Amino acid sequence: MASDNFVDYVKIHCKSGNGGGGSAHFRREKYIPQGGPDGGDGGRGGHIILRGNTQLWTLLHLKFNKHAKAGHGGHGGATLKTGKQGEDKYIEVPIGTIARDSETGEELFEITKDGEERILVPGGRGGMGNNNFKSSTFQTPRYAQPGEPGQEGWRVLELKVLADVGLVGFPNAGKSTLLSVLSTAKPEIGDYAFTTLRPNLGIVKYRDYRSFIMADIPGIIEGAHLGKGLGLRFLRHIERNSVLLFMIAADSPDIHAEYKVLLNELKQYNPELLHKDRILAISKSDMLDDELKADIRKDLPEIPYVFISSVAQQGLTELKDIIWEKINNG
Repeated sequence: MASDNFVDYVKIHCKSGNGGGGSAHFRREKYIPQGGPDGGDGGRGGHIILRGNTQLWTLLHLKFNKHAKAGHGGHGGATLKTGKQGEDKYIEVPIGTIARDSETGEELFEITKDGEERILVPGGRGGMGNNNFKSSTFQTPRYAQPGEPGQEGWRVLELKVLADVGLVGFPNAGKSTLLSVLSTAKPEIGDYAFTTLRPNLGIVKYRDYRSFIMADIPGIIEGAHLGKGLGLRFLRHIERNSVLLFMIAADSPDIHAEYKVLLNELKQYNPELLHKDRILAISKSDMLDDELKADIRKDLPEIPYVFISSVAQQGLTELKDIIWEKINNG
């Protein structure tokens, strides 16, 4: 997926439909000149509804289509006829889309299943017809309720990338290079920080025609949970990954210390992330000889690890084996 086409945040303006007014009609027929009230209720206004769609991976289709408007409800009629319901407006979104109030930032809900429908902005209720107000002591109510107006305002939609494996590491750790080698994804690659400005997804082929999805997430810097660097723009994507693949370059001054910094950023953002399975890939390992590897092994975190080189194609099969084991057996 081209990174320019990946949109994970949009702000849309929503206007739900007005409810139809109730009717204040009285029954009038040839032989019933003074019939009772028979005004029907107004129809409700149309809702703005989000619907999950597994065929979508991005919010790109909403980037230039930021206004959603639903239909108004019809007015009630004679002979207790209820007004027509306003037409609902459906917005298709990828799985993992979160809806928020644009002013308060409050999370309203998250779409987690294909075909799941949630009301983003409800339509106005239809007004009750005069038939609802009659009683034994008051048989000729000459009024009916007006319909409630629809709601109007801005809503924020955010996408959390859904992938089997999320790549976690400082900028320039080799994450984009690994994804480009293991999959058909073509992320931008460069020898400078923050080459990746958006998550990139790639399908990694495994043995016997099996596969898994890997997400290259923009690099962490210390203080990311406070919004530094790309901060909160990428941390939310890590929440949706089954396995976290930590990548640290072999030329790092202290691999274990760097791992602890990465882990702390995840912990500060959301402690539940620490419950996910973790793997450590020591990248750019083609520059290491056996003696240096042995020296590095003495001070590594107690999680599965592998020495890899994307450029030299070293350790990649072993890495995929470890990932597959974690995804399927935890």
